Amino acid sequence: MPPSEDWSAVVPLMLGLIFASFVVGYLLGSIPFGLILTRLSGGGDVRKIGSGNIGATNVLRTGNKPLAALTLLLDVLKGTAAVWLGSHFGPYAAMFAGLGAFLGHLYPVWLGFRGGKGVATYIGVALGLYWPAALAFCVVWLLVAITTRYSSLSALVASAATLGSLVLTGQSRLAVFFALLTALLYVRHAGNIRRLTNGEETRIGEKQKA
Repeated sequence: MPPSEDWSAVVPLMLGLIFASFVVGYLLGSIPFGLILTRLSGGGDVRKIGSGNIGATNVLRTGNKPLAALTLLLDVLKGTAAVWLGSHFGPYAAMFAGLGAFLGHLYPVWLGFRGGKGVATYIGVALGLYWPAALAFCVVWLLVAITTRYSSLSALVASAATLGSLVLTGQSRLAVFFALLTALLYVRHAGNIRRLTNGEETRIGEKQKA
C-alpha cells in the first residue's frame, strides 16, 4: 500500500482518538466532587455558602476539613486519570484529555457550565503529564500561601511559576499547553484578582467577605 494511503487511514483514526480522549477527559473533569461530597455528608449545597465555588477551598468553609481534603484529592486525581487514559493513544491524546478534564472542572455540563477555579485539576493534569511541573506548582503555592495566606494569589503565582519553569527547562510543547491552562486559570480567577487589587480578598482561614 502506498504511503499516502497509509496516512489517509491513520490520520482520521488518530484525530478520532484524540477527540475521544478530550471528551472522556471533559466528562471526568465535569464530576463535581465538592458538591457531591457535601450533599452526601449532609452539608447541603456548597454553592450556597462562601464563594459559591465547588472546589476544596469552599468546601473547607463548611468546617469539614477531611471533606475538603477528599475533595482536593479527587479533583486532582480526575485530572491525572484523564491524562493517563489519553496517554494510551499518544502524547497529544494525553494533553487533550488533560485539557478536557480542566475545562470540565471549570465548565461542567451537569451544573450549567458553572464550575470551580481549576487549581486542583491543574495540579492533577501536571502530575499526569510531567510530575516535576506539579511539584513546582505545589512548592510555590505553599510558599506563597504561608507568606500571604491568600489561596488565590498562591494559585496565580504558582501557575505562572510552573509555566516559567517549563520554558526554562526547554519543555516547549508542554509550555505551550500549560500557557493555555494558565490563561484559563487566570480568567476563572478574575474576581479574585480584582479583590486582591482592592484589598478585599479573603485570606485562608477567614470567612468569605460579602
